[in-house]
Amino acid sequence: MKYSIPFLLAVFFPLLMLAQKEYHVFPEDYKKSPGKSTGDGSLLNPWDLQTALNQKNNVVNGGDTIWLHEGVYTGRYISKIESNLTNKFIVVSAYKADNVVLNGNIQSSLGAVLEVKGARVIFKNFEITFLGNFNRNMKKANFKKVDGINHASGETCQFINLSIHDNPGSGIGSWKYTADTKIIGCYIYNNGYDDSDRGHGVGIYVQNISDKNRLIQDCVIFNNYYKGVEIWSATSGTKMEFVKNVILENNVLFNNGNPSGVFKDNVIVASNDKEGINVAKHIVLKDNVLYHNVDFYDKNNFGNGTSLSLGYIKKAPVQDITVENNSIIGKNNALNILYAKSLTFKNNLVYTGYVHFNKPILDYYTYWHFDNNTYFTRKSSGFRILDGSDYSLSGWNSKFNLDINSTWHQVKDFSNNNVLNLSRDIENPNKFRVVLLEKDGHQVRVDFSQYGLKKGASYSIYDVENIKKPISKGTLSNDSLIEFPMDSSEIAKPIGNSKCIKTPSNFGVFIIEFSQSAEEKKSFFEKLFGWMF
Repeated sequence: MKYSIPFLLAVFFPLLMLAQKEYHVFPEDYKKSPGKSTGDGSLLNPWDLQTALNQKNNVVNGGDTIWLHEGVYTGRYISKIESNLTNKFIVVSAYKADNVVLNGNIQSSLGAVLEVKGARVIFKNFEITFLGNFNRNMKKANFKKVDGINHASGETCQFINLSIHDNPGSGIGSWKYTADTKIIGCYIYNNGYDDSDRGHGVGIYVQNISDKNRLIQDCVIFNNYYKGVEIWSATSGTKMEFVKNVILENNVLFNNGNPSGVFKDNVIVASNDKEGINVAKHIVLKDNVLYHNVDFYDKNNFGNGTSLSLGYIKKAPVQDITVENNSIIGKNNALNILYAKSLTFKNNLVYTGYVHFNKPILDYYTYWHFDNNTYFTRKSSGFRILDGSDYSLSGWNSKFNLDINSTWHQVKDFSNNNVLNLSRDIENPNKFRVVLLEKDGHQVRVDFSQYGLKKGASYSIYDVENIKKPISKGTLSNDSLIEFPMDSSEIAKPIGNSKCIKTPSNFGVFIIEFSQSAEEKKSFFEKLFGWMF
């Protein structure tokens, strides 16, 4: 005997709610069941978004889920929900595969599409953006700087699989009093605005006053108007340490600064504290890909394109920094090590005009550990101490006892494994991020045999620079090898921007998603009560 889902809902939903509370949110303009401030969070009487985010922890607490249903939520929101249960999170997520968009393009005094003030909350699987027309030039009338997320307070939060783009400000502000926060698997791009001096708006601005680590992992951060990730403080004289304990792992950052016409740092680790107290310290960069547009057949490799900067002023040299197993690719100054007191730099690939150092390294190099790196520079004397001397690798070895087991090549002789990174999605086991580099722009064959995928499964490939439209489709063959085209020329430029340019065919970041099996496609109730269907 078969039963309908409505019947099962009526019978079993109250029982399920006793085990775990689930609440529902719909857009206020949803015709069938609009979200309302007078709702109770049920499917039949859902909340609007701000009402859901206002709930006290006697209503919504750790272990509960707030489901956001399909649609555009136009507004700017403040999340005050907070779990007071240790090791239990409130989850705010798109419902199943629903497409949920927070659109901040309204008149409001709030400076972010989503401001977060509560502890132990997970936000995941939705989009934060501006839709429609809006001003991206600070000098023009009606301009308003608005960030995607402003995480102002509340410890131990997580931001997972969010798409944060086209906001006229930074993507995420992850501030000093938000200890133990994780930003995982987010796509952060096309954020920022122009002013007369330069572009403004970074992918992520990070500070941390806590001894607990801040984790940024598996993110793709590109084409923001200024820099990619700033682990940084611009202020001086605070007499506090709050640029510390940050882990940046397995991320891809490329072409930040692009919308303003000048490539800027994909990552900067530094502070501007002239008293030397608030020094950037205890920071790890591991397994990241940092790239700016390059022509691998240009023997000069001139132009702006810093992928990594360490240190900013002499009074505040960075300390206890680990840079390991990264690909650091850019133009004349792809790697700038300006002021660094203690630094481990190992197993990295560096492609640059020169590796740049400032002269004060002569005071600190005995606290450095450099080894097993691969360098590609314009000239054989590719290690440049500004206002000092240039060194070849052998000269660098003998003078400073660094990079003893490293290798050097000229940029014209560049060669490397075409697959820079292949990572499985944290939420969806059928989805992968693939980072490819092929200096001739030829298609690249990628092996998926180790992931247990079913032969004959259909797949779609997307270029992250134009994520809405697949560039290739197919089915998985018996050898599990898939060809990735490198010649895609379409780019979703920032809204209102004409300067932004596409990566050349030598580099690409792709998403490949395989079809789900029939069992994976079953709904929750079909899996739970399959014997009735």
